[in-house]
Amino acid sequence: MPQTTSRQRKGDATRAVILDAALGLAGTSGIDALTIGVLAQLTSMSKSGVFAHFGSREDLQIAVVHEYHQRFQRDVFEPAMNQPRGLARLQALLDNWIRLATHEIAQGCIYMSGAFEYDDRPGPVREALVQSLTTWRHALVRACRQAMEQGQMRGDTDAEQLVFELMGLMLALHHDARFLKRPDALERASHGMKRLIGQYRIPLAA
Repeated sequence: MPQTTSRQRKGDATRAVILDAALGLAGTSGIDALTIGVLAQLTSMSKSGVFAHFGSREDLQIAVVHEYHQRFQRDVFEPAMNQPRGLARLQALLDNWIRLATHEIAQGCIYMSGAFEYDDRPGPVREALVQSLTTWRHALVRACRQAMEQGQMRGDTDAEQLVFELMGLMLALHHDARFLKRPDALERASHGMKRLIGQYRIPLAA
């Protein structure tokens, strides 16, 4: 039993090293750039060693999408759950998302780049991306509706429309920051989100 546990821990550690390298490559070059051979070179492993952990290129790509989603949940979603339901939680979700974006401008966001990369390419990798992004979108819509229930946002707020526009701002952020190299992209995205929320926010009574 101890030998099995030690072997499993070593295997988990090796898998984590491969996924770290894969996430970095996917961010800069795209998910389609991930291959067993390339990851073997990046991690100084044999192809058979990488293959033993993922089985196929597609399995590797899906694992990277799932790993990114787990880290996104850890860094963006979970900390915001410490805030009370309502506007404070919604704002925390958006602030955490912007904060993550500041670190991803140089490397790239797998959600954003993957959406363009696989928008017209059916298959398991696209399905994994759609599922992850849909989960995040639902979390934002739910936070908006909770703010309405708490009487902090107008009752006629269209939560789906608001989230559509918020996600549009994040797409614009990555476009302007990564493609156009505009240094004001982060500030403008943050300002746009505050302006959008402000349109639906109910002012506190004096």
